[in-house]
Amino acid sequence: MFPKLFRKTPLAWRQLMKEKVRLAVAVAGIGFADMLIFIQMGFEGALFNAAVKPHRNLQADLVLINPQFQTLFSVKSFSRERLYQTLGYDGVKSVSYVYISTGQWRNPETRLDRAILVWGIDPGSPAFKFPEVQENLDSLKQLNNVLFDRASRPEYGVVETFDKTGNFTTELNGKGIQVTNLFTNGASFAADGNVIASDSTFLTLFPDRKPENIEVGLIHLKPDANLAQVQAQLKAGLPKDVSVLTPEEFAQIEQTYWANGTGIGFIFGLGVGVGFIVGIVIVYQILYSDVSDHLPEYATLKAMGYTDNYLLIVLIQESLILAVLGFLPGFFLSFGLYQLAYTATLLPIEMTINRAVTVFLMTVVMCVGSGAIAMRKLRSADPADVF
Repeated sequence: MFPKLFRKTPLAWRQLMKEKVRLAVAVAGIGFADMLIFIQMGFEGALFNAAVKPHRNLQADLVLINPQFQTLFSVKSFSRERLYQTLGYDGVKSVSYVYISTGQWRNPETRLDRAILVWGIDPGSPAFKFPEVQENLDSLKQLNNVLFDRASRPEYGVVETFDKTGNFTTELNGKGIQVTNLFTNGASFAADGNVIASDSTFLTLFPDRKPENIEVGLIHLKPDANLAQVQAQLKAGLPKDVSVLTPEEFAQIEQTYWANGTGIGFIFGLGVGVGFIVGIVIVYQILYSDVSDHLPEYATLKAMGYTDNYLLIVLIQESLILAVLGFLPGFFLSFGLYQLAYTATLLPIEMTINRAVTVFLMTVVMCVGSGAIAMRKLRSADPADVF
């Protein structure tokens, strides 16, 4: 099958090259469809990666959360007593906790307030894997000192000033704070920026918060502990007002919320579907026009004894050539668009091998499918009718 397919390639190529303008239009149309698919998939991937990056950088073997937790955008708390109860289980070495809330950050130059996600941690018990956080825990011990996310939106007005002077002071929730260093997490659809403070500073910034209510409990296991076994014991022994998860399971809750709990995931999926349909329509129109214009030639081939299967293979060859020629410009142009999107939004949008392979396979399917549909016109090419 495949050797025969490739022996017929010159015929398919000649058919396409007879109408260079039509070929150029087809390549441009497929490239546009691919670019549309790449952009939709890129933003969807960036949404998920940005949303779950803090979860995956928690320094813990297991986490405790409120069972009603769905997203950091609307976080739910639970009693810290539940976290300390886990110390009574075999395999648990130590615990720590994280406060999470949204505060109002003031840009000292523009005097405009902007929402920012604030993380409160115990400096004596590291909560994040970020190297910059690990290296600057001592600075957090002083009240009103914070670490600022370098990859936050520029509207906060921090990074450029801090890089020049090594110092930055402003107001958070109306209270004076000082940025002592930077770390890198990134903006997301839930938060344009992030700040890490000590638990003491956090409670100062949010005086209405009860210290005994936390958002995330971090459980550290002994080196020889079996994670799955300890997790099962905690699930069975703790009250049902907390959930015991791995950091990855915690991240999946956030990802599921953005994929299914909002219209954003549906919109991006719809965009991919629209791009795919656009590609099918474009390729079908090109191949149908090509068959119509060269119908006498195809009828002659049928009169010479060539079967419909032979002609179908020729059309598939044309489809595959169009798929490759159309995919390449769409792929490379998407690189540039990804960079523009990152500069504008600071979302971690990037090209991945899996995404490139997926879009290429979708391109092949759309082109081959269009060729198969256009074959209906070829089947009607009766030599007796033509001559």
